[in-house]
Amino acid sequence: MFPTVSHFLEYLFGIQIPLPFNTFGMFVALAFIAAYWAFSKELQRKEADGLVYPVKKKVTTGAPASLSDMILNALFGFVIGFKLLYAVFNYREFVADPQNALMSWKGSWLGGLVLAAFFAWWDYKEKQKTRLEKPVTKEVLVHPYQLMSTIVVWAAVWGFLGAKVFDSLEYWDEFVADPIGRLTSFSGLTFYGGLICGGAAVLYIARKNGIKPVHMLDVGAPGMMLSYAVGRMGCHFSGDGDWGIVNKNPKPFDWLPDWLWAYRYPHNVVGEGVPIPGCVGKFCNQLPEPVYPTAIYEVIACLILFGVIWSLRKRIKAPGMLFGIYLIMNGVERFFVELIRVNSKYHVAGLSFTQAEMISSLLVVAGILLVIWSSRQPAELIKSKR
Repeated sequence: MFPTVSHFLEYLFGIQIPLPFNTFGMFVALAFIAAYWAFSKELQRKEADGLVYPVKKKVTTGAPASLSDMILNALFGFVIGFKLLYAVFNYREFVADPQNALMSWKGSWLGGLVLAAFFAWWDYKEKQKTRLEKPVTKEVLVHPYQLMSTIVVWAAVWGFLGAKVFDSLEYWDEFVADPIGRLTSFSGLTFYGGLICGGAAVLYIARKNGIKPVHMLDVGAPGMMLSYAVGRMGCHFSGDGDWGIVNKNPKPFDWLPDWLWAYRYPHNVVGEGVPIPGCVGKFCNQLPEPVYPTAIYEVIACLILFGVIWSLRKRIKAPGMLFGIYLIMNGVERFFVELIRVNSKYHVAGLSFTQAEMISSLLVVAGILLVIWSSRQPAELIKSKR
């Protein structure tokens, strides 16, 4: 396992470079990049097909820097300087536990004040370069794919909050025992919470910019499947606890690598298991018994499903149907993985099930209903109005 990027580089090149980046966070960033690419491609394609259109927005040029803009830039600069200078002068501590350093109140007031002043001054100087005696307001066309930066930010913020809330509900006892630690930790994220809340935020931005929700859902289908696969790579390579139940069964094929059948997740990032003989320092535990590496199973399955959705996207014309297919695929894939995955269970009316099993079942039902609804819609629904 590679808890941090430094561990990964050491494995590849045999050198230790202390970097304050964890492997899971790196793959989360890559997942957003993958989603950005897929969403942008689909928005461009749908605009070319006349399904979505650019919107007109008023832009004012030549205005001086406003007080509110300077204050916002100063606040942004303060946060960066407050943490950056502290990280530079306490680099070992920062590398050892970057999460705690970022989420704590530790920082450099001097660095914060200096960068706050610099950012405010920079905003003022840049606006002065283009300042006119009389500011000009004009209308510009904003293409749907140009909204992606805003969409990604909203999806990231609300997706993270949703993932934390759903995780807290799933592990309620642990949340009650340490609510602050549970909410501020970067571990403990529930995919479906992120999907629901992040998806709602994306639909809100799309609707504000004249994109019908049904078209935005179809745009998101391939991108969400791809980004989920990339994110699960982070779960596997960091060993974040998203693994399966104990697997002592013999391998079905001799050519199958042990790590793909039953794995003990040595040096896992959550510190689960028993000490590794001879290992000194942090991340020195491995599971006492091998388990199903369910995260890598999901990576393989979702990459295949992404390929299927990507190949279908141009053939399916009925709006909403592609997203309905995504819901069905996603729900079925997750439901079957849950059968061999470690997770907390709910017990209701004699039934035992996990949160993911319940939500994945609902997604399959919703996907089937959406496909049926989509197939019965009139052709006029296909195109958005200008």
